[in-house]
Amino acid sequence: MRSFWLSLVMGAPLAASSLTGIWIGQVPTRSNTDKADIAFQLEQNGTKITGKLYGDYRSSPIVSGTVAGDLITFVVVSEEQAGNEINQSRLRFTGKLINGELELTRDRESSTRAGSGAGVQIRNTAGVTFRLKKLL
Repeated sequence: MRSFWLSLVMGAPLAASSLTGIWIGQVPTRSNTDKADIAFQLEQNGTKITGKLYGDYRSSPIVSGTVAGDLITFVVVSEEQAGNEINQSRLRFTGKLINGELELTRDRESSTRAGSGAGVQIRNTAGVTFRLKKLL
């Protein structure tokens, strides 16, 4: 009985910190013909996720994130260029750990023009799924 409680207590820090680190991979581009490098620096504190998304030329903070069981959910507000305009897009990432890799689906919740705040029509609302490997 003692070993059961000891393993439960000793296993808790590992489970709680399993998402903390740098995760890298590639995500399909909007045209689905190419892939872009992507990285996340994640910090897990209990059921809360914080950190940043890193792309080729930018970084964007995670504005909210949670872990519930094996489900990971977080939101990033990222600036993206669309022609001559800069849009702020709200991106929701959901996923879980599968065989040591983080499988995420990115859904574009909304997009607004950075200058005026006017809404932007989202052409493709289908989620994009990709996997990340833990670097550190």
